[in-house]
Amino acid sequence: MKNILIINGHPDKNSLCHSLAESYKEGCETQNANCTLVNLADLHFDPILHYGYKQRTDLEPDLLKMQEAILNADHLVFVYPTWWGTYPALLKGFFDRVFLPGFAFKYRENSLFWDKYLKGKSARLIVTMDTPKWYYSLVYKSPGHNSLRKGILEFCGIKPVRITAFGPVKSSADKKRQKWLSQVRKLGAELR
Repeated sequence: MKNILIINGHPDKNSLCHSLAESYKEGCETQNANCTLVNLADLHFDPILHYGYKQRTDLEPDLLKMQEAILNADHLVFVYPTWWGTYPALLKGFFDRVFLPGFAFKYRENSLFWDKYLKGKSARLIVTMDTPKWYYSLVYKSPGHNSLRKGILEFCGIKPVRITAFGPVKSSADKKRQKWLSQVRKLGAELR
């Protein structure tokens, strides 16, 4: 049985992102997958890495549980809005605090290279945005997609990382949003 961990990075649970995360979970459940949905807004943790990596900050119990859930997952799904070209501070803080050296990766001594500790896992990003997708790609060069896919997930060994983006949200009608929810439900049913 495949273990799927869905992480909703939108701080507001009454959001399109929350509905998309729920739709993905509904799709997974049609395949009897072991599927867990976590809303970061429900977790209790300080999202700030106060000392960088020079001094370790003890992880809160919720973050310890998330590390365990990540290790047990075969497939990770991150659902979040694009804000200021990337993702909400809550999601960034989650990565800063959870994807630590020794857990997600480890630099090799006297080397430019590192060991990737999260190999064997795949991921999907489900992203909403108010910018048209073509504009985000051509003009902005997809900074949020690149940061999360290459700078965090692939850096830690997670591959492949697929991206599904929806937008512009602010001008979308309910019919369009229902189509997006259906599309995400189908992705969940395909377990990818």
